[in-house]
Amino acid sequence: MTAGRTGPRYDINLSILFTELPLLERPAAAAAEGFGSVEFWWPFDTAVPADRDVDAFATAVRDAGVQLIGLNFFAGNMPGGDRGLVSWPARSSEFRDNVDVTLGVGSRLGCRAFNALYGNRVDGVSPQEQDELGAENLALAAKAAAGAGAIVLVEPVSGAARYPLQTAAEAVAVIDRVQGESGADNLRLLFDIYHLVTNGDDVDRALTAYADRIGHVQIADSPGRHEPGTGTLDIPRHLAQLAATGYAGHVGLEYSPSGASADSFGWLPWEARGRRS
Repeated sequence: MTAGRTGPRYDINLSILFTELPLLERPAAAAAEGFGSVEFWWPFDTAVPADRDVDAFATAVRDAGVQLIGLNFFAGNMPGGDRGLVSWPARSSEFRDNVDVTLGVGSRLGCRAFNALYGNRVDGVSPQEQDELGAENLALAAKAAAGAGAIVLVEPVSGAARYPLQTAAEAVAVIDRVQGESGADNLRLLFDIYHLVTNGDDVDRALTAYADRIGHVQIADSPGRHEPGTGTLDIPRHLAQLAATGYAGHVGLEYSPSGASADSFGWLPWEARGRRS
């Protein structure tokens, strides 16, 4: 797979890459490998971290000279299986408390795309009730993000049996509901090719149907969720199809490296990594 300056704009997800390093050292590691843009899941353990922790994170990104492209809202205990708080009644207040904090980090670092993981189905609450809450919370987040000129992303996810958004169509249906009920027009689809393929979605069809709804793209090869070239996905073809639709946003590298992180970028020429000398 090759790309030049006219190819996709890549960023590197530092919540899944360079995990062999402390979090605050990862932006500099990304810069050392030639990347000019980064993204993160929520980089703190709580919805409302201490100011000193936010300051340290912002300083690490700024000092590395990289641009923060995307940031997740707090999603609970991801290693423990949580996949967001948006539709989780018992923890909805944490999500709401986190919205301003997340947008505040984004404002400091020039980030304009925020991923709101929808949340797993929970026992004792009907799917209808969870979906009503999900729509309400996404509308709240979208309204807050609109004030900053930002978008809120809704993502289909694989590997979580109780996560209800498995396909692009299911995520877009949520976006349509929120827009219809609240008028929010800054919700977009996070198009993760790996997740969609793993869930059995038709990526070609989804790209054709929802090209104008896509706000961000992420890639990993399949099987294995490793770097491109380690699996069977034709990622270059999908990215070419995406470019043909007019998508000009970033493509996030959200893969688990098959070895050391620094050794997993051989497929991507240095000049395509976006770092300005």
